[in-house]
Amino acid sequence: MPTVYLQAIIHCAERGKAVSSVLEECHLLAVRLSDLYSRYHKVYATAESLTAGLIGATIVEIPGSSAWFDRGFITYSNEAKQQLLGVSAEILKDYGAVSMQTVRQMVSGALDSSIADIAVAVTGIAGPDGGSREKPVGTVWIGVQQRGNPSYARCFLFAGSRQEVRNQTVLESLKALVSVTEGLIPQQYS
Repeated sequence: MPTVYLQAIIHCAERGKAVSSVLEECHLLAVRLSDLYSRYHKVYATAESLTAGLIGATIVEIPGSSAWFDRGFITYSNEAKQQLLGVSAEILKDYGAVSMQTVRQMVSGALDSSIADIAVAVTGIAGPDGGSREKPVGTVWIGVQQRGNPSYARCFLFAGSRQEVRNQTVLESLKALVSVTEGLIPQQYS
């Protein structure tokens, strides 16, 4: 077998293991949220743009999640962000859909439109196109908020394919939910 083909096969296998590892970690974090429910009794909501429901889907794979997951908003378009989450047209015009200002309004809107105690919101550019010099492909904003407290937001720059960017977004979103549930500010959020 030619070396080039062998290298390609090895690369694909390694990449597959990395994807599998991220998905396993996402599953374990969702299980952790389930375990934390018995201690903290927190209910969650999601507001998802680039992940289009993957965070919520990961959560509801866990049996019994209906006790601690209220709802998910898939707000892929700017119109959906405005109509379902109350993101202002001015924020979208001035800062764009992929911004700290937008994700903060998304997470607050998810709490306002649900019975959740804690919400997470995501917006970003998964690629392979759509990026710019200021906001390259892989730019993702994640916001998290507990009802009655300020929101926290962080910008990530993820590498990889469209699916890898989306999977990493799910992973970091679940980490943020666990942190806030445990009374911690997620690392490097502001």
